[in-house]
Amino acid sequence: MGKTEPEHTGIVTSIRGSVVDMRFDEALPPIYSVVKTGREMEVIVEILMQLDQRHVRGIALTPTEGLCRGMKARNTGSPLKAPVGKGTLSRMFDVFGNAIDRRGPVTNVTWRSVHGAPPPLSRRSTKSEVFKTGIKIIDLLVPLERGGKAGLFGGAGVGKTVLLTEMIHNMVSKESGVSIFCGIGERCREGEELYRDMSEAGVLDNMVMVFGQMNEPPGSRFRVGLTALTMAEYFRDDLHQEVLLLIDNIFRFIQAGSEISGMTGQMPSRLGYQPTIGTELSALEERIANTGTGAITSIQAVYVPADDFTDPAAVHTFSHLSASLVLSRKRAGEGFYPAVDPLSSGSKMAGESIVGRRHYELAREVRRVLAQYAELKDIIAMLGLEQLSAEDRRLVGRARRLERFFTQPFFTTEQFSGLAGKSVPIADTIDGCERILRDEFENYPERALYMIGSIAEAQEKAVIETTTSESVAAKPEGGN
Repeated sequence: MGKTEPEHTGIVTSIRGSVVDMRFDEALPPIYSVVKTGREMEVIVEILMQLDQRHVRGIALTPTEGLCRGMKARNTGSPLKAPVGKGTLSRMFDVFGNAIDRRGPVTNVTWRSVHGAPPPLSRRSTKSEVFKTGIKIIDLLVPLERGGKAGLFGGAGVGKTVLLTEMIHNMVSKESGVSIFCGIGERCREGEELYRDMSEAGVLDNMVMVFGQMNEPPGSRFRVGLTALTMAEYFRDDLHQEVLLLIDNIFRFIQAGSEISGMTGQMPSRLGYQPTIGTELSALEERIANTGTGAITSIQAVYVPADDFTDPAAVHTFSHLSASLVLSRKRAGEGFYPAVDPLSSGSKMAGESIVGRRHYELAREVRRVLAQYAELKDIIAMLGLEQLSAEDRRLVGRARRLERFFTQPFFTTEQFSGLAGKSVPIADTIDGCERILRDEFENYPERALYMIGSIAEAQEKAVIETTTSESVAAKPEGGN
C-alpha cells in the first residue's frame, strides 16, 4: 500500500533567500529528500536538516521568487537524481539532469541518486600509473596520476579553462575514453563556447557537459559537482572505461557551500568560510578514485583568491591532490603558454620508481637550471648579462631555451593563434630537453624554440628564419 497524501504534504513556514523552512505534521522527510513547492510546484528544495519533530529546513535549488508562507509543499520521497547511460554522451545538462542544449529530451538513460559512497578500499587499485596529457611541461615536470586528482591553481585570466579544454581534446582523441566537463559557477558564455569548440573539434561524441551557472542559486552550484560525478561513476563502474573529469571551478563549489552555511545560520569559520568546508570537500573528492576496472582522473581548476595560497579554500583543496599545477601570471604576461610555473608546481608521481631513472634525473636537472636562472635574474637586471661568468651565461642560455621549448601551440586555440596544435609524446620531450642541456641549440635563436612541438621543429624553424633574413638582406635598397 502506498502512503496517504497527508503524509507527503506540508506547508512552507519561512523563506529567507534560498533557505526554506517547512512543516510536515504526519511524516518528516529524510535528509537529502527533494521537496517541491510553489504555485505550480516549480520550486525544488533539498532537505538539509530536521529542526524538530515537525519542521525541516532545506535549500532551494531553483529561484524562490513568488514563494510565500502557507504554500503547499510535496515530499517526492527521493533524493536528487542524475541521468546515467550512453544516452548522456554529447549532451549538456543542468543539476537536475535536464538537457539544456536544445536537442530534445534524453533517451537511453537510467536515474541514480547523486549521493553515493566512495568505492571501498578493497576495490581500489594500488598501482601508480602516469596519465599522459601530450603537454610537454606537464608530462616532464608534473606528471599526473591515472585515477588521481590534479589541481590547476591560478588567479583570473591566466589560462585555466584553456588548459582544461586542451586536455579534453587530447583525452578524447587519443585515449578513446570519456570526458566529463563540470562547470561550477561558470559563465553561460563559457559553456556555450566550450560546446561549440568541442563540436567543431569532433570530440563531442565522447563527452558530457554539466553546468551549474553563475546566475543560479547556491544550492544548484553546490550539487552540480555530485551530478557530474554520478555520471562519471557509471562509465567507470558499469562500462569499465577511463574517465577524465574536469571541474571548473572547485572554488565555486566551496563558495556555494559558504553561501548556504551563512543562510542556514551556521557560525562562520576562518576568513568567513563555513565550518564544514573540509567535510563537504571530502564528500566530493573521495568518490574520485582508481578501481581495478576503471579510473576517474580528475583535473580541477582552483581559483585562488587574490593569488593567496594560504587561503582556506586553496589549503583544503591541496590536501586532496596528487599533483598541483600552479599557473603564473608573470609567465602568462611574458607569453609563455601554458603558463605553468615549473618551480611552484609538483607531483607525487615524479619519483624515480614511477617515471624511471632517465626521466627523473632529467626533470631534476631541468628544475635545477631554471632555479639557478631565477636566482641570476636580479643580477642580470642590475648589471647586465655581460657581468656573469662564462658558465653562468651558458646556464642562462639553456634556461631561456628550455622556457621557450616548454611553450606549446594548443588544438583548442588554433583559431586565435593561427598555429596548428601539437601533442608531444614524453619520449620527444625528454629527447628535446636533453639536447638543450647538452648545448646542441646554443647557436640557434631563442625564438626558434618558441611555440613548437618536438625539438626537430626548431631546426626547421631556424632554417626558414635564416632563409627569410638572407632574402630580406639581399633586397636592393629602396625595393618594395
